[in-house]
Amino acid sequence: MDDLEKMKSGAWCHAIRPQIGEALRRTEELMFRFNQLPPSSTAEREAILRGLFARLGRDCIIHSPFHCDFGTQIAIGDHFVGNYNLTILDEAPVTIGNHVFIGPNVGLYTVTHALDAGQRNAGIMRSRPITIGDDVWIGGNTVVMQGVRIGSGSVIGAGSVVTHDIPAGVIAFGNPCRVVRPITAADRIETVL
Repeated sequence: MDDLEKMKSGAWCHAIRPQIGEALRRTEELMFRFNQLPPSSTAEREAILRGLFARLGRDCIIHSPFHCDFGTQIAIGDHFVGNYNLTILDEAPVTIGNHVFIGPNVGLYTVTHALDAGQRNAGIMRSRPITIGDDVWIGGNTVVMQGVRIGSGSVIGAGSVVTHDIPAGVIAFGNPCRVVRPITAADRIETVL
């Protein structure tokens, strides 16, 4: 098992390794190019993401600046919108469903570091996947932590810190994020201009 496979496995491992560093630098170069392109360069911007991500669905928009660690562990469904300053630390897989809207300044963090200072300084870390279902809206300035699953149809309020799983079809917010109530028919807007 090479260093990248160890990192992706979810086990505690040493993250300061040449193979991991090379992969991070490669992605950082691609993200620099992506973020320097004008929004009108849609084909070139999309080509960078398609060449990097495990999957990028149809009709996806990711505004600059966008940052990720590896990209190769990110799988995004159709009709995705990632607003300004989206950061995805994809040391483990990040799976995002269809019709997901993510507000500005959101972070999806699959990695954690050792609590012991000596181990942390030595680069000891582990990663766990993040899964976001279909039809999810994540409000701005939210952080989603490692190992979290957000169920389909849920809404995460702005400024939340999501530290545990959120079921489908609910409104949740806060720090730590907690379920406030289910989304019901009463939430449907009847008059649209």
